[in-house]
Amino acid sequence: MTLSGAAEEVRERPATTPRRRWTPVAAALSLPVVVIVAWQVAASSGAYSAAQLPPPLSVLDALADLAGDGSLWTHIAISVQRVLIGFAAGAGLGFLLGAAVGLSPGVRAVVAPSIAALRAVPSLAWVPLLLLWLGIGEGPKITLVAIGSFFPVYTTISAALAHADAHLVEVGRAYGLRGGGLLGRIMLPSVAPAIFSGLRLGLAQGWLFLVAAELIASSMGLGFLLIDSQNTGRTDILLMAIVLLATLGKLCDALLGLVEKRVLRTHK
Repeated sequence: MTLSGAAEEVRERPATTPRRRWTPVAAALSLPVVVIVAWQVAASSGAYSAAQLPPPLSVLDALADLAGDGSLWTHIAISVQRVLIGFAAGAGLGFLLGAAVGLSPGVRAVVAPSIAALRAVPSLAWVPLLLLWLGIGEGPKITLVAIGSFFPVYTTISAALAHADAHLVEVGRAYGLRGGGLLGRIMLPSVAPAIFSGLRLGLAQGWLFLVAAELIASSMGLGFLLIDSQNTGRTDILLMAIVLLATLGKLCDALLGLVEKRVLRTHK
């Protein structure tokens, strides 16, 4: 293509307008807005008492009160810290074990059936055992989050590497790559989208396991707020904690999604 042809193509390509850039944002916000409106209508209809379903403004007032005395930020910081540490530990172990299972049929035959059985154990079933082994400190809470994060990462990576493109592997071997070089330069980049899918699932699962983790003799955290507000009849704080958990989970997923886009762009 000549320079003049390229310039003509650029001129003819439609520019991305601000309106088009905002369209996905508006679409994403439309459902939450509908839910808030329906929530307000239901709370004002008289079908529910304020103790059962407080209006959205009451939840905002509870948020402002807790933010004003500083306790909200401590609850958020504690929960985020538990999720991030647990996710790092669980995802790291899931990556290593998943890679071993995906790359080695022998390891797969020995390890995969037992891991599949443990994956079926409900999150709350781990709580008594973790209390017995690790006490009531941060250890059992972070360990439970790590357990939740481990299984999606392990499952996704082991399956992706077990079904990696054999042609790419042969090309890598033809260029003299073996072992870690083959894994790092050929196999992992080829299954990078699946790896990030597993990491995002593991992070979401970590947030799901957080509430169960903060049932373990906890005095801080968003999961503690859920239980404490239920015991004290503060439905406004209970709903606020649910909204914050959803918001923080989505924010963490969005940040990991940005990392995924950057990594995949560099390996194209």
